[in-house]
Amino acid sequence: MAKGKINKVVLAYSGGLDTSVILRWLQENYGCEVVTFTADIGQGEELEPARAKATAAGVKEIHIDDLREEFVGDFVFPMLRANALYEGEYKLGTSIARPLIAKRLVEIAIATGADAISHGATGKGNDQVRFELTAYALKPDIQIIAPWREWDLLSREKLLAYAEEHQIPVEMKRDGTKSPYSMDANLLHISYEGYDLEDPWVEPGKPMWRWTLAPEDAPNRPREITLTFAGGDCVAVDGQAMTPATLLAELNRIGGENGVGRDDIVENRFVGMKSRGCYETPGGTILLKAHRAMESLTLDREAAHLKDELMPRYASLVYNGFWFSPERLMMQAAIDQTQSVVNGEVRLKLYKGNVMVVGRRSATDSLFDASIATFEEDAGAYDQSDATGFIRLNALRLRVAGRKRGV
Repeated sequence: MAKGKINKVVLAYSGGLDTSVILRWLQENYGCEVVTFTADIGQGEELEPARAKATAAGVKEIHIDDLREEFVGDFVFPMLRANALYEGEYKLGTSIARPLIAKRLVEIAIATGADAISHGATGKGNDQVRFELTAYALKPDIQIIAPWREWDLLSREKLLAYAEEHQIPVEMKRDGTKSPYSMDANLLHISYEGYDLEDPWVEPGKPMWRWTLAPEDAPNRPREITLTFAGGDCVAVDGQAMTPATLLAELNRIGGENGVGRDDIVENRFVGMKSRGCYETPGGTILLKAHRAMESLTLDREAAHLKDELMPRYASLVYNGFWFSPERLMMQAAIDQTQSVVNGEVRLKLYKGNVMVVGRRSATDSLFDASIATFEEDAGAYDQSDATGFIRLNALRLRVAGRKRGV
């Protein structure tokens, strides 16, 4: 695309080094008006400084939107209904935030008459794919400017030099302390990449972690909590009803105090490389454990097993940026259909990083029948002699094959 063709662009803007440089770079290289959009998805940072920085940079249209409830209710909770884990470990905290941010970028572009959107994702990562696949799904003719794929400012040192040259104020600290890591936070998790984590043999130091106590430093007594589920979603903690965002924040607090939710993962990025990341997902870890426990009591066996077969594909779709794809929407419809019976309570014990299910019950949808499952006499509820024919029928093909082998 030839430069100078863009009159107005909506930039996903945090006010940090990268997006502050991008804002000025867009003004300078495209000669366009820049509209900024900052999303509050529970990252725990004061967002008003972003407004002040954007104003100082000459931005006339500034959007700072509180998306916390939409994020948890419409993105995190549907994903948790699927029990989604990427490559068996990653709880998709960054992945699930990107389609919401991109969706809002497109909405603002339409509302403000912008020609394009822009983001600060690098050309090596997954986020560029997630942002842009979402944007194209929602507005197929949208124009996208990805500075990291155009400019030559390919290091932090070059970004800092550009900022100094153009008198762009840069805040070097995060949460009051300087961090060497690349970090991303929202209500579901906080992630850490780079610095010493680039050696997968190096154990991250204690100062890196921000949300959770080290398991060895967690309380010496377990914390018991009861979660209430309705339609597959957690709706209350210890009997207290909460909105989705409030509930997840409360479970983050409780889980963090008990050392729950740390992960150290080497994952396969969609763009082809392996990367090492560390994650804190205390509330999400608790919810995944509890949701599976609730399903174990209320879901039919074959429905539960089919869900488990679909889950890796579903998780890959989320990880790779296909949240608004037809196949994810189709799978979500199937998953959500199973959740009408996922109602009841799960009791958990949290202890030094562990989440242990110690009870589950459903007054309306439990498929557990003690009269059949008992090891005592069942008064004819189950005829054990029926198992003989069941076993012989299932063994038939094995016996035929064994005879062919001369066994």
